[in-house]
Amino acid sequence: MVLYLIGIGLSDEKDISLRGKEIAGKCSKVYLEYYTSRLGCPIEKIEKAIGKKIFLADRDLVEKKAEDTLLEEARLSDVALLVIGDPMAATTHRDLLLRAHNANVKVGIVNNASIFTAVGNTGLDLYKFGRTASIVFPEKNYHPTTAYDVIVQNKKQGLHTLCLLDIKAEEKPPRFMTVNEAISILLAIEKKKKKRVFTPSTLVVGCARLGSNKYIIKAGSAKEILHVDFGNPLHCLIVPGKLHFLEEEMLELWKTDVLSLA
Repeated sequence: MVLYLIGIGLSDEKDISLRGKEIAGKCSKVYLEYYTSRLGCPIEKIEKAIGKKIFLADRDLVEKKAEDTLLEEARLSDVALLVIGDPMAATTHRDLLLRAHNANVKVGIVNNASIFTAVGNTGLDLYKFGRTASIVFPEKNYHPTTAYDVIVQNKKQGLHTLCLLDIKAEEKPPRFMTVNEAISILLAIEKKKKKRVFTPSTLVVGCARLGSNKYIIKAGSAKEILHVDFGNPLHCLIVPGKLHFLEEEMLELWKTDVLSLA
């Protein structure tokens, strides 16, 4: 009996690997973890692809009640947890794997594409990305500056910073931070910190729906990108570090909209 963590990619039902489909189709129950990302197609299309009804797994089920649901069910039969992107890219899924191990439940992993590789579409070298930053929605009496501090440290080493943007999946309607909101937040932090690390003239790369055929990549100054409409989620923001000349050429293409990939 096995708990399978199956990555389903970044776009739609066509991204699920043959191995992932085969395993999920044979499981007695299939869950979809939906709070760390956003499904790029109706859930019914995923159900049709694997031939199984899918049950939604929210944060509470995965992080607090897994022992009574996922892990307990996996003691009796094979259970699948579908994860948007790659199943091992988020801390919550690594934590689940460790909890399964402690409960003597076997775990199978089916990898897939994730945002950490899809950012290569920008033309920036993947091996030059430093620590990833998460930009969260400010709240009353809560204005974290960690993302700004990460950018500072990465820039000191000439490294690019991938900024993952906040998701409030459990709100009704769900809220997804935009590239524009992320830039505004970083500019506000800059006004307080005054380290001239993220100013209106800072080069940034805004991305939306990477991994799908409706992606958008735009490069330019923070002031320019602040006013670009990136459309539907999910979005991410990249703050480049020191650029190789090939990276510079690639970003110039994203500035002028002449690069078109089918």
